[in-house]
Amino acid sequence: MPSLPATVAETYRFVVGVDTHAATHSYAIVDDRGALLDQATFPTTPAGLRRARDWISRRTESDLDSVLVAAEGTGSYGAVLSDVLAEAGYRVVEAPTPRRERGRGKTDALDAALAARATLVMPLARLRDRRAGQTHTALRVLTVAREHLNIERTRCINALTSLLRSHDLGSDARKSLTAQQITAIAGWRRREEALGTSTARAEAVRLAKRVLVLDEELTENRVRLTEIVTVEAPDLLELHGVGAVTAAIVLTVWSHPGRIRSEAAFAAIAGTAPIPASFREHRASPPQPRGRPPTEPSDEHHRADPYAHRPSNPGLHRPPPGRRQDDQGDPALPQALGHRADLPHPD
Repeated sequence: MPSLPATVAETYRFVVGVDTHAATHSYAIVDDRGALLDQATFPTTPAGLRRARDWISRRTESDLDSVLVAAEGTGSYGAVLSDVLAEAGYRVVEAPTPRRERGRGKTDALDAALAARATLVMPLARLRDRRAGQTHTALRVLTVAREHLNIERTRCINALTSLLRSHDLGSDARKSLTAQQITAIAGWRRREEALGTSTARAEAVRLAKRVLVLDEELTENRVRLTEIVTVEAPDLLELHGVGAVTAAIVLTVWSHPGRIRSEAAFAAIAGTAPIPASFREHRASPPQPRGRPPTEPSDEHHRADPYAHRPSNPGLHRPPPGRRQDDQGDPALPQALGHRADLPHPD
């Protein structure tokens, strides 16, 4: 008979649950039986975080190895707290997503205790260590900045296209604007023309110049990503269809060897693996195109995982098209991550 996996309660004497917010964090300490030992709330100032660290030490007998900290938002509101506790020697993991029963109250103190007790019964293998380290921080900052730059660039191009299609400024915008057209528009000079037309032309020049600046910033962003990925995980760049941007996105999601152990695990993290969903029994059949027989509604219904890591979707989508264009039989990206123990640990 196979043995059951070891749980947190069998390994740690204390679990600290933390409900994180912008101004304050709420803490709850439970023992290995789930009994609530103490609760407290501290501000998120540097002094407040140090007080919280010292409070945890006093309430847990200063035994670092017997304490597990389960904090919400270790990559956002709880990032600084996680750094402080990790430097003190505590293991910090991401708290499981809370599942509240209908009719139960919700306060910061209750959420902290819920995070601690939910972590207490988890198998050790399912704990999600926080993604940390200078490399991870740099990659995350650069990938988030790149996303914002791309969004702004798309908005500027859309606004420029709309402007050219609404005013006769001498540029053909029936199709998508090319890089040559945007460069030419950025070089336009003032002309003697009607007030409305001259204003539209000036705005078109401003938008075109902004697009060119964003292109330069995106190029610089890619260069910095390539430098970091080349040093930290050059093997990822050798995979067919994986570039610096895709590799950086994957590394910000990956936390330790074994986290992405298969394609299914990667799909679950990225949110592309559907999960079962409830369905009303008497739902009407969807409308069918003419000429097709009506179909019976299926009993199997799924939806996207709302708690998945959405930014990793491009990391799952981009490599396959590249492999389809030139199929060389390279290993899949999730398999490479799952079986390479020499990839850099985020700590």
